[in-house]
Amino acid sequence: MKRAAAKHLIERYFRQLTEGCGNGACTNELCASCLGFQPLDHNAAAIRALELYKINTKLCDLHPSAAFPDNNSGEDTQPALLGDCHGKMTDNLFPPREDFREVRYLTEEKVYEILSICEGKKDYSPLIRVIGRIFSSADGLVQSFRKDEEQHPNTKEQHPNTKEQHPNTKEQRKTHQAKDEDKDEDDKERTTAMEQESEASASMEGATGSTENRLGPVEVSVDIEAVRRVYDRLLSNEKMESAFLNALVYLTPNVELDLTYLDVYDTNPDYLNIFIIVMENSSLHSPEYLEMAMPLFCKCMSKLPLPALAKLTRLWSQYSVEHIRRMMETFQQLITYTVISNEYVSGSLVNDDEGVVAATKCLKLVFYANVLGGDLDTGHNEEEEEEPPSSELTLQELLGEERRNKNGPRVDPLEKELGVRTLDCRRPLIPFEEFVNEPLNNVLEMDKDFTFFKVDSESKFSFQSCPFILNACTKSLGLYYDNRISMYSERRITALYSLVQGQQLNPYLRLKVRRDHIIDDALVRLEMIAMENPADLRKQLFVEFEGEQGVDEGGVSKEFFQLVLEEMFNPDIGMFTYDESTKLFWFNPPSLENEAQFTLIGIVLGLAIYNNCILDVHFPMVVYRKLMGKKGTYLDLADSHPVQYQSLKELLDYEGDVEEDMMITFQISQTDLFGDPITYDLKENGDKIPVSVDNRKEFVSLYSDYILNKSVERQFKAFRRGFQMVTNESPLKCLFRPEEVELLICGSRNLDFHALEETTEYDGGYNKDCRIIKDFWETVHSFGEEDKRLFLQFTTGTDRAPVGGLGKLKMIIAKNGPDTDRLPTSHTCFNALLLPEYDSKEKLKERLLKAITYAKGFGML
Repeated sequence: MKRAAAKHLIERYFRQLTEGCGNGACTNELCASCLGFQPLDHNAAAIRALELYKINTKLCDLHPSAAFPDNNSGEDTQPALLGDCHGKMTDNLFPPREDFREVRYLTEEKVYEILSICEGKKDYSPLIRVIGRIFSSADGLVQSFRKDEEQHPNTKEQHPNTKEQHPNTKEQRKTHQAKDEDKDEDDKERTTAMEQESEASASMEGATGSTENRLGPVEVSVDIEAVRRVYDRLLSNEKMESAFLNALVYLTPNVELDLTYLDVYDTNPDYLNIFIIVMENSSLHSPEYLEMAMPLFCKCMSKLPLPALAKLTRLWSQYSVEHIRRMMETFQQLITYTVISNEYVSGSLVNDDEGVVAATKCLKLVFYANVLGGDLDTGHNEEEEEEPPSSELTLQELLGEERRNKNGPRVDPLEKELGVRTLDCRRPLIPFEEFVNEPLNNVLEMDKDFTFFKVDSESKFSFQSCPFILNACTKSLGLYYDNRISMYSERRITALYSLVQGQQLNPYLRLKVRRDHIIDDALVRLEMIAMENPADLRKQLFVEFEGEQGVDEGGVSKEFFQLVLEEMFNPDIGMFTYDESTKLFWFNPPSLENEAQFTLIGIVLGLAIYNNCILDVHFPMVVYRKLMGKKGTYLDLADSHPVQYQSLKELLDYEGDVEEDMMITFQISQTDLFGDPITYDLKENGDKIPVSVDNRKEFVSLYSDYILNKSVERQFKAFRRGFQMVTNESPLKCLFRPEEVELLICGSRNLDFHALEETTEYDGGYNKDCRIIKDFWETVHSFGEEDKRLFLQFTTGTDRAPVGGLGKLKMIIAKNGPDTDRLPTSHTCFNALLLPEYDSKEKLKERLLKAITYAKGFGML
């Protein structure tokens, strides 16, 4: 910081000696604005600036009244050239008077005026110098392209030679207006009928927050459309593009220092104009910018205060998809370019790369702009159950420790400032997947990044604070580290407590169950743990089947989860209903099962995530949205209740007389567990209120709320309570979206056995070139879908691929003796297949099919 400050002071001395302070009445003999000052060339000025810095000579203050004099002042206080100290654009030390040095800021008209003169003379150097001077000056850029032209009386003056430009300007404006209209049409095409109905539903239910951030335009003083037109005209000239590039390189260090030390945005909110104008440059993604200017510019932008970042995000959210995508791709290309251009080793992490970190922080603004500009639903939030404060000291407090994340998951400051969450956006302008940067994920050391994330250190940046850039596989690894550390913490606390109490406690969560009474045994044991000490659920799980000798290193737990779910989801029990068309389960509203059963299901799902197990669960996406804190709405019926959804859609689309033709009221009828009809009023006296064209949207909204929320409120609250007993202290909510939570629990449905073959390891004398190994993979690839799932179940304990696909599954095939009639065996805890060296491919297939078909239980070999 001291070196940066020294550099900044030396540059200020240099500018004072070459440009002056702007005060025509300056009396400082060491300032170029002083009447008696003898001009210095740049080399002499640089040497003199160092001398002045050493003796700490007083600097002149910039003179605000003279910083932007009118065009008739004729004062010469700005340098003719840009970047002399960088060795660029130094051809003309004494340019002619046509360099327009009296221009202190730019307007669209002034640019076209100078451009017209340059085109007439076939010499663009005056405009290049003006662009370089203004775009390298923070003050000049702030004052340029302003909407409030009354502050700049000279902006309305036109050069005679520019009359021909006006028709083009108007045509360009029409073109931009047409682009906006096209954008609106694109948005209309992009917005499906389902989304339109969602917005109507949200407005009916009073969810005004869904559009609050987009209704009022963000007021900025810069004329963005004018800036875009100017860029369109000038960037076609290569020399102009070079001027913009050099100016940005010169501008950024000064802006960064201003933001770091002077709090310029607090005193002048128009300082944000600099970033608005620069980001409209459509060439920012070019290699020259990515290498020289953009890393510096991103560092500047990341130094903006939170209110400025939020304002910039809201402004960008009102841009077209085309503009938001361009900005996203610019920052993504910068991250990718930097990552592939550097080699990151243990001593040099990508977290320490200032360019990548700054670009990621800037990408976050575009991400939230993408969220704000999408289909928002900031209402429909589930009420969080708050546990009453206990007067008793907890075990952790007795031992001088505080529970991690005591107040829930952390909230991103920008997210809080904007008043919106990623979860609130049903359909962003750009798919979330496009914000994931795979090259970054490949070089990120997740164990180190997780450490930075947990300690929340300001000195180290964690990419988990920007989870949108990470893929689900990388984030699941971070969650795995968090879960393991939590397990070790519980183990250590138990050991310490044992010393304090003098009694031996179990450092693990041990479940001993009978295979024939698995639900009863699991329910009793887990219910006791949940009542006595829910923290025990965060211990490492060990399951033992009574009468079986399997030692749980992960495989026994997998079968335990699978057997519990098979029984709990059995339609004969009546806890869940099954839809044959969607192959999905839903909570049965009239279920007679007590809440403890649903709590057990929630605990099982939480334990599966916590212990890194994959479950064969078939829930619609609305269940995961509700687990993350959102209520179900009309849109969620599409996959959870497709028949009802289609009926309601037809009601909304009906063009006839709804009241006369359909004869529906605000009273609905359902059947109970025994098939008897029961009625429910969606609103008071609903049976007397007919559904009409005017109130049909309200009916659809209330009906959806009843089906997805109110009718299953008792069951779902118990289910979510069990889930949160295990996961409420993990970073699950702040890292994952609902579809990613489903992937964590259920794994991937895409079974790519060729990817599994590539990553499989061999032991005991086998290798990938052995005859039997080649026969084995030919046999497995020839299996049908069902047999492939049985093989995965036999080998790994689950028939699903982990997050990231089968390529992430490390399977081992080990030799288990010579040819024999014995069946292949497996260690599901270690994903190991023990395969005898059968003498023929046919025998291999017959033995393998028999093994995977009749495999169940754990016994000694």
